[in-house]
Amino acid sequence: MNSIPAWKASSDSGHVAVPGQPSGPKLRAAAVADWGDYDKSGTIYDYIRVATFAIGPDGRITQWSARAAEFFGVAAEEAVGTDPVTTFVPRELWQRGRARLESILAGEEWVGTAPYRDATGAEGLAELYVMPDSGTPGATCLAVDLGRLRRIETDLAASEAVFGQTPTGFFLFDPELRLQRVNQAFASAVGLPTHELPGLNPYDLFLPGEADRLMVALRKVLAGGGPVLDLRFTGAVPRTSTVPARDGGRRWAISLYRLNSANGRPMGVAGQVLDVTSRHVAEREAAGVRRSLALLNEASTHIGSTLDLETTAKELLDVIVPQFCDLASVDLYTALLSGESGPVSGQTGTADGCGELRRVAVSSVVGGASSVLGAEGAVPVAEAGGSLCYPRRSPHARALRTGRSVVPQPGPDPLLRSTLVVPLVARDQVLGLVQLSRAIGSEPFDARDVAIAEELVARAAVCVDNARLYRREHERALILQRSLLPPGNPAATGLEIARRYLPSNNNTEVGGDWFDVIPLPGSRTALVIGDVMGRGLRAAVAMGQLRTAVRTLALLELDPAEVLTALDEIARGLGGDTTAPGEEAEVYLATCVYAVYDAVKQRCIFANAGHLPPVLLSPGEPARMLEVPPGLPLGVGGEPFEEVTVTLPDGAVLGLYTDGLVESRKHQLDEGLRAFRTALTGGSRELESLCDEVLHELIPHHGEDDIALLMAKVQPLPEDAVGDWRLPSEPTSVGKARERACSWLRGRGLDELVDTTELLVSELVTNALRHGRGDIRLRLLRDRTVVCEVWDDGYAQPRQRRAQETDEGGRGLQLVSLLAERWGSRRTPNGKIVWFELAL
Repeated sequence: MNSIPAWKASSDSGHVAVPGQPSGPKLRAAAVADWGDYDKSGTIYDYIRVATFAIGPDGRITQWSARAAEFFGVAAEEAVGTDPVTTFVPRELWQRGRARLESILAGEEWVGTAPYRDATGAEGLAELYVMPDSGTPGATCLAVDLGRLRRIETDLAASEAVFGQTPTGFFLFDPELRLQRVNQAFASAVGLPTHELPGLNPYDLFLPGEADRLMVALRKVLAGGGPVLDLRFTGAVPRTSTVPARDGGRRWAISLYRLNSANGRPMGVAGQVLDVTSRHVAEREAAGVRRSLALLNEASTHIGSTLDLETTAKELLDVIVPQFCDLASVDLYTALLSGESGPVSGQTGTADGCGELRRVAVSSVVGGASSVLGAEGAVPVAEAGGSLCYPRRSPHARALRTGRSVVPQPGPDPLLRSTLVVPLVARDQVLGLVQLSRAIGSEPFDARDVAIAEELVARAAVCVDNARLYRREHERALILQRSLLPPGNPAATGLEIARRYLPSNNNTEVGGDWFDVIPLPGSRTALVIGDVMGRGLRAAVAMGQLRTAVRTLALLELDPAEVLTALDEIARGLGGDTTAPGEEAEVYLATCVYAVYDAVKQRCIFANAGHLPPVLLSPGEPARMLEVPPGLPLGVGGEPFEEVTVTLPDGAVLGLYTDGLVESRKHQLDEGLRAFRTALTGGSRELESLCDEVLHELIPHHGEDDIALLMAKVQPLPEDAVGDWRLPSEPTSVGKARERACSWLRGRGLDELVDTTELLVSELVTNALRHGRGDIRLRLLRDRTVVCEVWDDGYAQPRQRRAQETDEGGRGLQLVSLLAERWGSRRTPNGKIVWFELAL
């Protein structure tokens, strides 16, 4: 048998009679039977450690309950029949214990405390209640664990304090989900007195929808045992005869948990309710701020991806519709779209805000919205591209006039609830306005919305202004570029010319592609094509400078390689000098092919500076690339350029082009060149049609860059178009030259040119005899003009000078200059040629 601690009386309570209660054996049997037949459904005794036993008239234990066996750790068969004093009381306390037992058997009630040790060996302090039986000797004893009792008292006091004093609402639903207990904070939250709440269910407190949600949560917690935390709903008391209506604008958060007894039996659902209206408002504010920041971030990345006015306006609407508003439009001054400077706020003529605008973008998610609002009434919604002027007293005109946002009064359109007009202002210049509207069902614009809208529109205004400035620069660059290209189809002796110039598909920046056809003396023609690396106004200006330089160098009768060498020096000088330390001069690079075609000999001399090779299509043969040494691009310097001479047969087609025709991001250069040769080989025999066919075949796959295409078809000169004679270096050759030139002109019906030609030929042949050496060659060419050339082996170039009155000579070149349309000289490998030109 486990050791049983001695009873040690610590206090006496005196004799207390309990009227109306059973006594004697009846009480003893009832008490011990109740504790022995413990109901497992759960009671308060699950929390209080208690035991009962009985002492008979002989002073021995007669009954020992199951709770006594659990309490003291001694089985009933070991305890019943023993003397409690000799068995359980220490020897040194036997005398005192015997005296106490005798007084109890004599009818004295006693209350005291004694230490004990349970079945696990843990020590505790028990409070003993000994009640003598009335009428017969004996007593019933009740033992309570004093430690647990004190804890329960503390827990109850704490529970009462929390339930009654906390500002948080607490409530308890019984298993039938009716309120059993609430505190004052909960009663105040629902707006009812505390005494009216017990017995009510959720439908008596809240509106049906919210009551349904709460009832589902209560049943879930009661059935499953898991808590429900932070259940949000709007509190509103239904309007009934017994429960007055309350404010439904409060936001609550409820947490629910199940109450279980010590044996796990559900006793109901307890909960806590918090008024989170202010938190809900703060969360909404924070969510609104986050949405605003996200909107501004999207605007930073989305608006201004291109330098196009209309695209920028559409990008703004893509950001704000429907994320910020339901209907929006962008109106810009028509002056911006034409490349002019936009009206300035307060400028004369635009101070009233009534200037003409064009609607460049419209976006809406509202079906059937028929108008936007103005101060004087509804202004019809203009489609994108339409022009409009706002009335002088309208809020739109006021926004344009002041450069400040305006929130007009609601208008007659039943679909629109609120409208905001924000001017587009950049660099203190009003460019137009943005109109934003929200439909019925959306919140109206508030001060924060106005600030966000102004920030969005301000960012878009900078992009629109940049696009405006770029458009103006782009238009000027296009004008410059087109002015530098040869107009129409330039004429060339012995060649049919066809050319095409197409800007890139994106049409955002001009390029530096150019071509030129330059007539040269002696039935020769210079064909030029080039491409300045880079884009924009810088490339267009560089192209113009190089094109002008090419024309100047071509008229100096320089060989193609010499022309490219001089162009290389010019390109290296385009960047200018820099004096700032650490800075480098800007580098201008360009590629170029320069070719000179001689119609008499049907020969073409090529020189290449890093450009794509020319293409030659000879009759009956497939198109092929001419093997012209590529050389380095202009502006690099350091390497000489080489020349290649090619004889072109009758009907041959020569093609010069830029890389935009044959190269793109999706197609390699070799593939484009192969497609170009294929299109030429299978194309039309008509040169203009052939150009169109080539572009039609290649542009669908390319067109990312500017395209320049120059094609020349060889047309042989008539057999009688050239007269060529060689004369000995002697005085009689002057007369022979006059005679043959006049005879050649009369034979072709050019009698009106005989006298002038006779005089000028005499002067040039005489000069060749006097200042030149070797045999003399006379050649007459007839094309659009008549050209006369005199060849000799002298290198000294003729120079016109003003003769004095006393001079006997020196007036020959003055006569040539006065009577001829043009005249000049050029070098040859063995001397020079002096020529003049007469109009037919």
